Amino acid sequence: MTTADLVYEKLRLAIMDGLLLPSERLLEMELSNRFNAPRSAIRSAIFRLERDGLVEHERNRGAKVRVVGEAEAIEILETRALLEGLAARRAAERVTDVAATELQALKAGMREQVDSGDLAEASDVNMRIHAKIVELAAHETISRLLASLNTNLVRYQYRTILAPERPEASFAEHSAIIDAVIEGNPQAAEHEMRSHLHQVTDALRTRVGAARTGE
Repeated sequence: MTTADLVYEKLRLAIMDGLLLPSERLLEMELSNRFNAPRSAIRSAIFRLERDGLVEHERNRGAKVRVVGEAEAIEILETRALLEGLAARRAAERVTDVAATELQALKAGMREQVDSGDLAEASDVNMRIHAKIVELAAHETISRLLASLNTNLVRYQYRTILAPERPEASFAEHSAIIDAVIEGNPQAAEHEMRSHLHQVTDALRTRVGAARTGE
């Protein structure tokens, strides 16, 4: 892997993990110092990230981390419901004892974080549950399409789990998905995954509506 490739991966992960925030300016000199990389590699990485849809360039103002609009975020969630529903179905068909144990541990971890009130960490466990199910599905097209949706940008910019009613609801929804996968019930797994992501979409719509009305 070249230096340019390494810098690209570092910047991409920094955006995906929320270390570089939405609308944050990407200044070459600052990033060069931060990541101990030559400015040419930073410039190349920013160009690639712009093609990926993670960065946008404003005339006379430079590059910044792209903000996902509300309508786009909802569309992404709706698309995820279809793709991850199929992934959950395939995961239930392919689940092993080892995978079942890993999913049970993730479920217990999410329960612990919700109980402790650490909703940021609960959200991270949530992400790992989804990633594990997609991994179990072993479906290259689903994995590729999900990667192209910039789902982590939506997750960090619109964390619906922070809404008062969502932590317990989110845990219950993920528990139902995990139970269906572990039981080897493809139809139930697909239904529970789609239902969960529809609930997240509805929560986002409610949040957006409240913000517009000042509630």
